[in-house]
Amino acid sequence: MCCKCARNWASASCLGGPLGQGYLAGKLPLDAQAGFDGTTDLRKTFPRFSREVMKANQPTLDFLKTFGEKKGATRAQIALAWLMAQKPWIVPIPGTTNLDHSRENLSSINVNLTPEDLREIEAAFAKITVHGGRMDAKQMDQIGKD
Repeated sequence: MCCKCARNWASASCLGGPLGQGYLAGKLPLDAQAGFDGTTDLRKTFPRFSREVMKANQPTLDFLKTFGEKKGATRAQIALAWLMAQKPWIVPIPGTTNLDHSRENLSSINVNLTPEDLREIEAAFAKITVHGGRMDAKQMDQIGKD
């Protein structure tokens, strides 16, 4: 809905959490959820961060790593470059408290994805099943999503 409104109003659409709360950067260990502080980090309760689900979603990270190596980019940079390549009014806003991660993320503007690259990415992800919900049912209900 947000993207549709942005297109209709010829404005930018800012996407929060474009790296899956850090998952797509590929730097979280399989047991990351156990280390999240439940009082300050909602990922503690997100199904996608359970050990089993993170392991099941490993093909996503494997592809991003392999593809990134071909392009001289990190997983995060490929994910962000792909988002920016979708529409000129899409502006991903990755959050970080780490200056090095911020620099890495900003460098994604230098990753040139050709139409052939985009087709390769789409074809690869069409074969990958994403496991685990973004949030649990109660959280989705709280934000008005089914």
